[in-house]
Amino acid sequence: MIENTKQAVTRGAHHIGLTVPNLDTTRKFFIDTLGYEQVGEIADYPAVFLSDGSIMITLWQASDPVNAVPFDRKNVIGLHHLALTVENDAALDSLYECLQNTDGVSIEFAPEPLQGGPTRQMMCSIPGGIRVEFIAPAG
Repeated sequence: MIENTKQAVTRGAHHIGLTVPNLDTTRKFFIDTLGYEQVGEIADYPAVFLSDGSIMITLWQASDPVNAVPFDRKNVIGLHHLALTVENDAALDSLYECLQNTDGVSIEFAPEPLQGGPTRQMMCSIPGGIRVEFIAPAG
């Protein structure tokens, strides 16, 4: 048997870039609701760079938000959703409670087992219409 010694060229995600209709609203969501820190900005682009200490999210302002096409997960090629890890079940449940009362957030489904296993997930749309999945790994 020949052993496969080929390694992937990449080493994880550096950042995720998202175009949003209202940069300030979505930035505030990541900072005020999820606890991210703003680590940079390009004011004349405009764009902001946010981090949770593990991953960086780049938010770009849509140039014409009124006429921008909202994402349709079943018919548009590209990002289907962004999946972010939370520490544990308690953090997922707490986040769910918070998001139910957060302006601009639409809960798609509450925390539930991921494919019947011990890992749990929830899905929502955040301000700007981006679908985000939050996952609490089995622990």
